[in-house]
Amino acid sequence: MTGAVVILNPTKFDDLGAVRRTVESAATAAGHAPPSFVETTEDDPGFGQTRQALDRGADLVCALGGDGTVRAVAQVLAGTGVPLGLLPGGTGNLLARNVDAPVDDLAEAVRQALTGEERTIDAGWLLLDPTPEQLDHPTPAADRPDNAHLFTVMAGLGFDAEIMDDAPEGLKDTVGWAAYLVSASRNLRSPGFELTVALDAQAIEPVTARTIVVGNCGTLTGGIELLPDAVLDDGLLDVATITPQSLAQWVGVASRVVRGKTDDGPSIERRQGRDVVVSVDPAQKVEADGDLLGVATRLRLVVEPGALVVRVSPRGPSSAGSR
Repeated sequence: MTGAVVILNPTKFDDLGAVRRTVESAATAAGHAPPSFVETTEDDPGFGQTRQALDRGADLVCALGGDGTVRAVAQVLAGTGVPLGLLPGGTGNLLARNVDAPVDDLAEAVRQALTGEERTIDAGWLLLDPTPEQLDHPTPAADRPDNAHLFTVMAGLGFDAEIMDDAPEGLKDTVGWAAYLVSASRNLRSPGFELTVALDAQAIEPVTARTIVVGNCGTLTGGIELLPDAVLDDGLLDVATITPQSLAQWVGVASRVVRGKTDDGPSIERRQGRDVVVSVDPAQKVEADGDLLGVATRLRLVVEPGALVVRVSPRGPSSAGSR
């Protein structure tokens, strides 16, 4: 197999035939042969399918599904130099938004994936409950251990993971990203946890937190900037620690973020670094790019600069990253 391969999540579409025809027609209009399609399954959201595509000589692999499909494809493509094409099919389409790829026009997204320019971006790696050896290793994800999970956008622990886990799938299909607001309202009063962070081996004073978010880019759906200094290709991770202890403090944090305040304020503190070790008590749920990974008491998050190649518009996006 050579050429383009589309890793397709069939659960995201009511009419798969129409989706395939749109992709094939757009490829033909762009002067390319129609791509091959490989569907994800309940047991494999795209990892094995992407490895198979690479083994058969694909020179472009496109993710057609939600953020979870993109993450699975990107995790296998990281470090290979084979470009990732972003075809919209999910609620957030977060990485696509970050690189100014189309999120509402599948045909245009296909054209961009096939004919666009290549942009090299960083990847984040999250190690879930790392071993002592993984805590000491300078590049703990280099050998892709089973507890290493790539993220292209953001990873979070605590409240952030709770709302990802609790958002009703049916409601996401109906109202899109607003389903996360419903989930957030359900979890506002969940208890805090003791949080200790080491950033580039420098310990930060422990706090009682509600969530910590580590991002490769920083703008939420709707243009809301949680991590305003985050850039997709700066070799850094951006960290937001959020510590409200009351509903009023939650409102203050939300207001500050929505109004685009870039300086820290009450109950929110933001930093940058290349290597983040997070310890919590009690154990908390963990997510990466919206995928719930499990429950953990410790994480290590590191940046892999220039790990991914993404096809973007020939116009080229600005350097600013967004979620």
